[in-house]
Formats: sequence, structure tokens, C-alpha cells
Amino acid sequence: MELIIQTIAKELNIKQTQVESTVKLIDEGNTIPFIARYRKEATGGLSDEVLRELGDRLTYLRNLETRKEEVKKSIENQGKLTEELVEAIAKAVTLAEVEDIYRPYKQKKRTRATIAKEKGLEPLANLIFEQQEKQELQEIAKQYIDEEKGVASVEEAIAGALDIIAENISDEAKYRKQIKRLCYNQAVIETKATKPEEKSTYDMYYEFSENIRKIPSHRILAINRGEKEEFLKVKIEKPEDKIIYQIERDILKQESQFTSYLKTAIEDSWKRLIEPSIERELRADLTQKAEEQAIKVFGKNAKQLLLGAPLKGLTVIGFDPAYRTGCKIAVIDDTGKLLATTTIYPTEPQNDVIGAKKVLMELIDKYDVNMFAIGNGTASRESESFVADVIKEVKEKQGKVVHYTIVSEAGASVYSASKLATEEYPDINVSLRGAISIARRLQDPLAELVKIEPKAIGVGQYQHDVNQKRLEESLTGVVEDAVNKVGVDVNTATPSLLSYVSGLNKTISKNIVKYRDENGKLKERKELLKVPKLGKVAYEQCAGFIRIYEGSNPLEITAVHPESYEAAEALLNKVGYQKEDIGNKEKLTKIRQSLNAINVSEMAKELAIGEMTLQDIVQELMKPGRDPREDMPKPILRNDVLKFEDLKEGMVLSGTIRNVIDFGAFVDIGVKHDGLVHISELSESYVKNPSDIVSVGDVVKVKVIGIDQDRQKVQLSMKSV
Repeated sequence: MELIIQTIAKELNIKQTQVESTVKLIDEGNTIPFIARYRKEATGGLSDEVLRELGDRLTYLRNLETRKEEVKKSIENQGKLTEELVEAIAKAVTLAEVEDIYRPYKQKKRTRATIAKEKGLEPLANLIFEQQEKQELQEIAKQYIDEEKGVASVEEAIAGALDIIAENISDEAKYRKQIKRLCYNQAVIETKATKPEEKSTYDMYYEFSENIRKIPSHRILAINRGEKEEFLKVKIEKPEDKIIYQIERDILKQESQFTSYLKTAIEDSWKRLIEPSIERELRADLTQKAEEQAIKVFGKNAKQLLLGAPLKGLTVIGFDPAYRTGCKIAVIDDTGKLLATTTIYPTEPQNDVIGAKKVLMELIDKYDVNMFAIGNGTASRESESFVADVIKEVKEKQGKVVHYTIVSEAGASVYSASKLATEEYPDINVSLRGAISIARRLQDPLAELVKIEPKAIGVGQYQHDVNQKRLEESLTGVVEDAVNKVGVDVNTATPSLLSYVSGLNKTISKNIVKYRDENGKLKERKELLKVPKLGKVAYEQCAGFIRIYEGSNPLEITAVHPESYEAAEALLNKVGYQKEDIGNKEKLTKIRQSLNAINVSEMAKELAIGEMTLQDIVQELMKPGRDPREDMPKPILRNDVLKFEDLKEGMVLSGTIRNVIDFGAFVDIGVKHDGLVHISELSESYVKNPSDIVSVGDVVKVKVIGIDQDRQKVQLSMKSV
């Protein structure tokens, strides 16, 4: 365990004591959000991202130790465990290295070498390999001719012996390690078109090569997909001459009668046995690293989307665009309640613009609508143009200002057909549920997006090509972190939202809602202990993330944990106030002034709590009930439309970052397709990672630097804007 702690500390560049404390907390069953928020003294204030990485590495390294023990036991049972092997296994830092060491001791299928051993040719193989014998090899080999065993000639005896040598070389962990190192430094991935005359999205890979050390992850995943769809042939070109030379230098002792035979065995070992498996391992390794990177990018983008600023106090029309089947409309009030649904046909083929306009204007008037949320899917821009005309007419005829914004509709159809949507809206048509989701995700992105399977949120690159189990685990963690960062109103939250709260699961979440329905609103956090299956451990983990507005304890609209109530009240008393005063605006201003003036380290000693815990309590008391999403950029609200034809090079526009990928960011500037800011155009200075500069949901100023009329593509720049 000591070694695991040292390894993690070194990899994450943190102190060993931080790792030790965190591992202890994880092993005690604490969740990552709970540790990140309420055990800062123990972890030294590690963020939820670092803690998740630490948890992942802990799992991997523990699995590695388990596998090492299994391998040692297996070799020992064969009576072949030596001190050198024990040392080599102990030094191995990856599962692949352990498997390479274990390779010679694995139960093998019948191979050319095992057949040769059955024929009694192993002593001859050893003799050739040793290169000591003075007698002519042909003469020695005659002794191994045995018709009964299937060795009919000297040539057959020598060939069988060379098969054994070739397999022994391929099983040698030392060579495999050297070969992989050489390949990672010098090998080149090459791709060619299977049908060069056929156009596809993989054109750039029809004649392509790049050093595997430098190739970025998005290219690996694109190549993999191109190969899967049978547009590409992929090969890794390895430094073969250097590899064979290295093995020869190690095996050949001096020029002798055995040299040419050993060279043949070495070449055979490389081409027939080592190269195919090394190729598989290199491809698997490149894919795994690319997948990890893609999952990381997806997670970052999803978190930003989940933490998008809610637009509160608005009555919204959710507008789900379409052509033939009509645009679905849902009117949602400022509490998220469904007021009305309908379908209109302003787009092709019906083109009933007049009828559709009349319906919308009546809805705006009847329900005092402030806002349109238009989905960004099929027919989005045609719908946007139509809505902009409606908004103009509403202003002229009703004197009312209405805005619209484009909302990502990724996952809306997944939600519409889900069991959850059926439970929420049993009497509403599946197609109309998408419009409800679009409206609600503008009002409160987090509450709505948690209803959708995280991978359907759709803000990554190649998310459908990566390891789905790993993606799901990672995204579940991302959603948990987002939900717990914001906190959850226990009296209004859906079971979907509650299930992501630290310490809670789907069953407990449903029990909370059932308890709420039967007993009315919860008045204090302690009441949660009356909920079936919610015991003391779950309560400790979830309590701080639960909010109770208009309850019996004003501290429960904050993230102050019940274990710190005493300290929070003592702190307020020391500055001359009571907990009830934080709900009074005038007194709150004075409380803030008093708390700003305290000496944190001295006060922490007086209250016998950690400084980090005290700082968190102070932050919560200064802004009780504050939603951290208020600091996030608000969506761009528009009331007129920009057409692709209106674009000119040099134009400066405001846009919203829709997706951040390894090679740049896609920005919604209000035309049909999102424009691309390539990584080289994100900043005047060198950018290693686009997510260091921008995040999903950011509102940015961009300059148009390229327009491709045929493909309707726009190149953008953020330099000097």
C-alpha cells in the first residue's frame, strides 16, 4: 500500500499525506463530492477532479497488485518462481508489463514450438541457443531423428529447434519492453484508402502518416472509425532493422556455425510472433489513451453544460423544429409547469406561416410569454427565422418585447421516449415531450439534463466510439460533482436529480419523494432520517448538499453541514448575530462586513475547527442560498436572425461556445452551422489545450476569417478581437 500511495502522490504531484488521508476516506465509504467539500483539512483542499483521478488510479494500482499476486502464485505452482522473477514482477508498473512477464508461463494452445517440444527437440534448441558446441550441427541433429515422434530428417529436427527458439525469444519480457520503447519513439501510423475514388469524411486520411508519439487523440479515434467503416487500411510502420539488430546483439555471442540459424529464428520470432501482437498492443494502447482523452473532454464539456446559468422567472415557449411532421410547441411557466402544447407547420412542405404565426401570437398573449427556446436540430435555422418574424410582429402589435435563444437539443429525443418522461407526462405525445425538455433546460439546465443519460448530452468528440462502461462511470461522476456543487432543493427535486446527491441512490431518492408526497414539505434536514432506507451514513454524506427553503433552520439553505451548525452559530454569535439574521437583508449586509473583518486563523482556533472549513462556512453565511451557477455566462438572447449570406470576412460577432474539442472550439454565431475556432486561432499565445481558454456555454467575441459557401462552413478567430 505504501508503494501505491507514493506512486499516486508522484503522478498527481501532491503530498503523500494527502493521498493517505484520501485513501482512508474512500475506504471508509465516503463519496468524492463529500470528501471534496467537507474533508478539505484531510485532503489539503483537493478538488473533485483530482480526487476522482486519485480514485481511478487507486483502483487501477490495487488491481495491478492483485494481478501481480495471481501471477506469482501461478508461476510458483509450476515450480519456476525465481528471485529475478519476483523482482521483475514487483518493478512492473502496468498490467501489460505483468502480462509480458507471465507470457512464458501461461498455458499455451498447441503451437509450432509446443509440437517441437513434444518431439523431444528442446535439448537441441538449447544447444543451438548456447552456441558452445564444437561438433557440426548436422551431426548433432542426426541424434534427434525419430520417425515415431515425427522427426524424419536433420532439416526437420533443426526447423523444430528453431521454432522453440523463436517462441522463447517472443516470450522474453525484456525484448518486448525494448521493442515497445523503440516503437513508441519511432513507429509511424500509416493509413491508406480502401476505395481511393470514393469521397468520404476521411479524405485527409487516404494517404496519411504520423509518428505515434505525436499523433493527437482525435486523429486516432477518427482513424479507428474510418477503419471500422471500411474506408481505411491502417498499419503501424515499425523500426524493424533496429529491433532485429537489438535482439541479435543480445543473443549472438560470436560468429559461429549457429549464427545464421539464430538469425533465421530471430527474424521468424519477430515477423511471425512478436510483430502481430506488438501491433495489437500499440493500437490498443493508442486507442485507450485517445479514449481517456475523449472522455476527459466530454466530461469537461458536459460539466459546463450542466452548470449553465438558469434563466429564472420566465415563461418560455419550447420550440422543437421539424419539417414534415411539424414544429412541436410547449408553453412552460416560470416554475417549470406545463401550460399548453401544440404543433405548427411553418416549415416545408406545408409552409403554413400565417396559421403558425397566429397560434404563437395567441399563446404569447394568453400566457404572457417572455422567451422562445429553439432546439438546434433539423430545421432550426428556418424556425429561427420564422420566430424572429413573430417577435417583430408581437412588438408592433402588442408592444411586448420577446427574445429567443438557441438551445442544444441533444438527448431531448432520448428523454422523450424514456420511462421517466412517460411517468412525468403520461398523457402527452412522445413528440411533444421534446419541446418541454428544450424549454425547461433553458430555465434550469441541471434539473433537466440529469434526466438524460449523460452520454446523450452530446458535447464531446467520438463519444460513441469509446469504452462505454468507462464513459458512463466518468460521466456519472461529472454529473454528481455538478449536482452537489449546486445543491438540491429537497422539496421540489425530482428523483432523477436527488439520485445524484452524495450518498443517495435511485431507491432512496424515490423514497424521499414518496415521503414528501405523503407528509408534505420537509422542514429540516434531520427529517430525512425518517425516510425508509436513508440511514445515518447516507445522511452524513447527503445532508450538506440538501437545501430546505422556508424550513425551521436558516442554515439549511446553505452548504453548511449539520456537523458544523454549532461552529456556524458560534461564529455568528461572536460577530453579534443569530442564525435567523441571515434571512434579513439589512442585517446580512452588516454580517458580511463583520465576517470580512475576522482573522480566519485565530477564529478557527477559537472555534476548534479547520481554517478551510471556517472559510467555507464564512462564504456560505455571506451569500446564503446563492446558486453558484449565477456566475456562469447567460445564454445570448436574440430577437433578429443572421443569415449565412449576411456573413462577411472581418465581421466581429458574439457567439456561444457549443463544443470544445482537442483541435479547437465550435461557436454558435446564429447561422445554420456552428463556426470553428481552430486551436491556432484561440489566442495570440501558444495553446496546448483549448479547454484552458474556453468552456462550453462561454459567450465570446469572434471574427469571421473564412467562409466556405459550398459547404456552409465558417472559420472564426478569437485573436485580437
